[in-house]
Amino acid sequence: MFLSACGAGRTDSSSGGGGTVTVGTTDQIYSLDPAASYDNGSLAVMKNVYPFLMDFEPGSAKLSPSAAEKCDYTQPAVYSCTVKSGLKFANGDPLTASSVKFSFDRMIAINDPNGPASLLANLDHTDAPDATTVNFTLKAPNDQTFPQLLGTNVGPIVDEKVFPADKILDDDAIVKSNAFAGQYKITSYQKNQLVEYKKNDGYNGLLGAPKSDTVRVKYYAQQTNLKLDIEQQQIDLAYRSLTPTDISALRSNDKLTVHEGPGGELRYLVFNLDTMPGGTPEQKLAVRKAIASSVDRSALAKDVYQDTYSPAYSMIAGGLTGGVDSYKKYGETPNKAAAQKFLSDAGVTAPVPVNLWYNPDHYGASSADEYAKIKAQLESTGLFRVTLNSANWETYNKARVKDTYPVYQLGWFPDFPDADNYLTPMLDENNFLKSHFSDPGITKLLAEERSEQDASKRQQILTEIQDTVADKFIPTLPLLQGKQIAVGVKSLDGVILDKSFMLRLGTLQKS
Repeated sequence: MFLSACGAGRTDSSSGGGGTVTVGTTDQIYSLDPAASYDNGSLAVMKNVYPFLMDFEPGSAKLSPSAAEKCDYTQPAVYSCTVKSGLKFANGDPLTASSVKFSFDRMIAINDPNGPASLLANLDHTDAPDATTVNFTLKAPNDQTFPQLLGTNVGPIVDEKVFPADKILDDDAIVKSNAFAGQYKITSYQKNQLVEYKKNDGYNGLLGAPKSDTVRVKYYAQQTNLKLDIEQQQIDLAYRSLTPTDISALRSNDKLTVHEGPGGELRYLVFNLDTMPGGTPEQKLAVRKAIASSVDRSALAKDVYQDTYSPAYSMIAGGLTGGVDSYKKYGETPNKAAAQKFLSDAGVTAPVPVNLWYNPDHYGASSADEYAKIKAQLESTGLFRVTLNSANWETYNKARVKDTYPVYQLGWFPDFPDADNYLTPMLDENNFLKSHFSDPGITKLLAEERSEQDASKRQQILTEIQDTVADKFIPTLPLLQGKQIAVGVKSLDGVILDKSFMLRLGTLQKS
């Protein structure tokens, strides 16, 4: 098994002139079925093997048609796309407007708790009046975010002859069916061990022909093994995630290049509003405010991540229009007196028992140090008694939506570069967190910002949402924000880290 030992070795044979590139990652795949997964590790595969009506141009992350010839609003509440004629999946099945309708209908019908269906809250229904026309009828008009959704987790077009309409399809069945129409098709699949991609000659989309005929992605259980393999050039690129110490050490290796891209990742605490400490909603809010006043983000950034992450006081990652530092109201440094007052005013007796969960593999081994430090910070106030727990990603991802974790770690990578994608998935009705947060006023404001075409007015609404949530709700507490980092061998070209926040396999090529 590739994950059982350091330096497992590489094989560079290739079936085509474009050569083979080997990428290493500690990320994990939850599911290859688009309806079942809303995580970065799964999307990293989907972006390479499924077609999308719209996609983001490498380098600029500009949204452009891909499987579609064109897309635009034909009515204020109807977004229409013309699908390219003659498209096929790698197994020979036709890819038409009917495939698109099926994919979106299926996503909504299944509504898997770990899937991205919540992103489609504004989609009323989808029609395919002919083989090349698909119409998305929206509940609210002039949605400024809907076009971008077509290039994200909800956008993969699946084969209606292969995927069942009402249930999730197993990964192995997807691979066996060869139901792919992206730049690549999967020719070998060992889940979270090794995935081999081969060039799909039938691809006809925005991204063009991939630069390398074959790409292999190796999955590592330990960051130390990933670091050792890139250091010894047993792989060509290491992406997500290396420890801050490893990144610092690899910068001095003259055989490697450290690539950096714009940040977009956020790290949060998430509160389950039903199961978290507190006897009443008012007491639960007081506990959340007290925790917000007790964490030291700067210490986490410096001591755990050596400033490869920076403190986050906004629900929206720095660098994107729309973000405001609403959480600075609780202090940039711990304020025990303020925390104590929040609790005492609500009649909460200290120390408050906090059952805190984190994930040690999906978000990297440094999560253990991060959450040990958060535990120490909270307990140093004398106001909290923290029980720290962890679970592997597959268990963690299922359990967090079943009221298992009262307070837990979450990392967020945006689906598209817009402020809304940090808000709607967390705050709207049927939100991805499944944390029992719902507020009609916030839902109304979210609908307004999505449809507001005036940039300054939209900014005002976004600010109101963030300030109100920070003051009255706090379903999540932003802690840290990070940049994209990849480490590659000097002979590897085409490493693009842009505001699509996805590593593109199709641009990679060894010189």
